[in-house]
Amino acid sequence: MKTIGIIGGMSWESSLEYYRTINQMVKERLGGLHSAQCLMYSVDFAPIAKHMHDGEWDRVAQPVIAAAQHLERGGAEFIILATNTLHIVIDRIQREVTIPFIHIADATAEQVTARGKKTVGLLGTRFTMEEEFYRGRLSTHFGIAALIPHEKDRQLIHRVIFDELVLGTININSKKEFVRIIEDLVRSGAEGIILGCTEIGLLVQDSDSRVPLFDTARIHARAAVELALAT
Repeated sequence: MKTIGIIGGMSWESSLEYYRTINQMVKERLGGLHSAQCLMYSVDFAPIAKHMHDGEWDRVAQPVIAAAQHLERGGAEFIILATNTLHIVIDRIQREVTIPFIHIADATAEQVTARGKKTVGLLGTRFTMEEEFYRGRLSTHFGIAALIPHEKDRQLIHRVIFDELVLGTININSKKEFVRIIEDLVRSGAEGIILGCTEIGLLVQDSDSRVPLFDTARIHARAAVELALAT
C-alpha cells in the first residue's frame, strides 16, 4: 500500500470527510482491520482565506508548499490537496516537491466522462466558478463544458461556503437555495452537477437533484485509494 499525503484544513470539516472516506474505502477493498496508510498535514485556514480574498495567491501558496514538503519528508508517495479552490496554485506547489499530486478536477472529470456527460453545472467558491484554472482544465483536457450560476447566485454560494459550511453550519434555507440553483443549471442544459467545493457535499446529496451530483471530495478520496492500492 502506498502512503497517501493529504493537505487538509481547508476546511477541516471536509478534511474529516476525506479521512473517513479514504479509510472506509480501504476497508471495503481489503476487509478485516485494514485502514489507509496516510499522513495528513492540516493548515490554519484563517490566514489563507484572507489572502485568497485579497488576491494574494503567492501568500496563499506558501503554507501549502510547506505542507507538501513536510508530507514528502514524512514518507508520502503522492499528495492530494483536499480543496478545490487551492488548485489555483497547484503548479506552484508541485514545482517544490518531487512526488506527484492527484488533481481534483482531473479525478472528477474522469468520473463525468465515465457517466457520458459533456455539459455540467459547476458550484464552488467564486474563485472556482469564475477563474479559468478549473473550467478551463475541464474544457481543454476533457472536452467538458461547465455552466456556472448567475452572478447573484454565485455570490450566495460563496457566502454560504465561507459563512456556514466551513464552520460546520448546515442551514435548511441555504440547502433550498442550492437545490434551486442546481435546478436552474439543469434547465440551462447541465447533465450533471460538479460539487466543486469539498464542503458542498455536506449540504446537498444525490436525492436533491434529478441529474447526477459529482461530489469532488468523495471522488478525490476514491482516486487516492485506487492509486494507493494499485499494484
